[in-house]
Amino acid sequence: MELKRVVVTGLGILSPLGNSVEETWKNLLKGESGAGPITRFDASLFKTQIACEVKNFDPGQYIDRKEARKMDIYTQFAVAVAKQAVADAAIDLENEDLTRIGVVFGAGIGGIRTFEDEIGYYYQHQDMGPKFNPFFIPKMISDIAAGQISITFGFHGPNYSVASACATSTNAIADAFNLIRLGKASIMVTGGSEAAITAGGVGGFNAMHALTTRNDSPKTASRPFSASRDGFIMGEGAGCLILEELEHAKARGARIYAEVIGEGMSADAYHLTASHPDGLGAILVMRNALEDAGIKPEDIDYINVHGTSTPVGDVSEAKAIKEVFGEHAYKLNISSTKSMTGHMLGAAGVAEAIFSILAVVNDIVPPTINHEEGDEDENIDYNLNFTFNEAQKRTVNVALSNTFGFGGHNACLIVKKYAK
Repeated sequence: MELKRVVVTGLGILSPLGNSVEETWKNLLKGESGAGPITRFDASLFKTQIACEVKNFDPGQYIDRKEARKMDIYTQFAVAVAKQAVADAAIDLENEDLTRIGVVFGAGIGGIRTFEDEIGYYYQHQDMGPKFNPFFIPKMISDIAAGQISITFGFHGPNYSVASACATSTNAIADAFNLIRLGKASIMVTGGSEAAITAGGVGGFNAMHALTTRNDSPKTASRPFSASRDGFIMGEGAGCLILEELEHAKARGARIYAEVIGEGMSADAYHLTASHPDGLGAILVMRNALEDAGIKPEDIDYINVHGTSTPVGDVSEAKAIKEVFGEHAYKLNISSTKSMTGHMLGAAGVAEAIFSILAVVNDIVPPTINHEEGDEDENIDYNLNFTFNEAQKRTVNVALSNTFGFGGHNACLIVKKYAK
């Protein structure tokens, strides 16, 4: 069968760099860091005391306060960015077939704050017998963001959640993309949300030695591809794309940001938390995405890398890029926007998809910040253009975005300039 073309017609984001697409993009290009001391809980006894938090979020701007109390903050984030994206796409809900609009929206962890609060209260007061909030379970479960979005708008199309750790929202976008090109929906609301800056979230990652402990300098703590990197800094937030079948978008006169042309998926099948040292899963996922898009490696202009600032992960991804792209690897731009947003976990993929789309729209590549002269790892080829410290203007016709998750889950998305 002939697959339908899929375009992006709406964007929404809450990030450590801003509570809108415009604000986030502006700060990203300036090379701003969203990092600072943790305010979500008292982290004074933790090895890591810094994170990239969303600032000044008011759920009341998007959600009735009574309804907001039924939601974990990760779901509040999700509903907020969905409302931003639907508004940005200018979808006329009164004249759309709502059975043809669906939601695929994910979370790597879900309502961990709700879980901690409820279980903590129980153990502190168990002499009183079990007392739990009736919304405990629907606030906690990782599929509820997709459900709440569909309830908010009355969307009756395909509706489910995806969970693949840090690859979650890229997998969600890939599924939404496939549903449209197979003709099973006209519009899909897709992305991911995460709010795991909690005692359990930070403590758990600390126990794995995954987080930076550069507490004295939060804004320079995330330093992908630098020799002094010592782990990622946790981020939070949410992002949303409106994907739409091309002819449907044209028929309603929608503004089109870019076209989604391919996705890839693979598994490392190697380790619970570490990427394969030779980047085998990363090689496979990028090749799968290129094949799905029907393009050559030389067609890629920019790669938004997973680039978490971990000792092993950055090396293996750089190796994978050289293997897949050969000599062309030295002609494209590479950047890790996690150097500014931190690692948004289940929301990382959609945030970085948005940044890739905006790079295509604006012909500018956001930087990888915090690299210092001489801070070089002997295992990384610095002839690759990591777009260190300053955004670079260049024609970006096609961009690729990588995300890799614990468990060896790899997902990749390719977007290009829209051409009629």
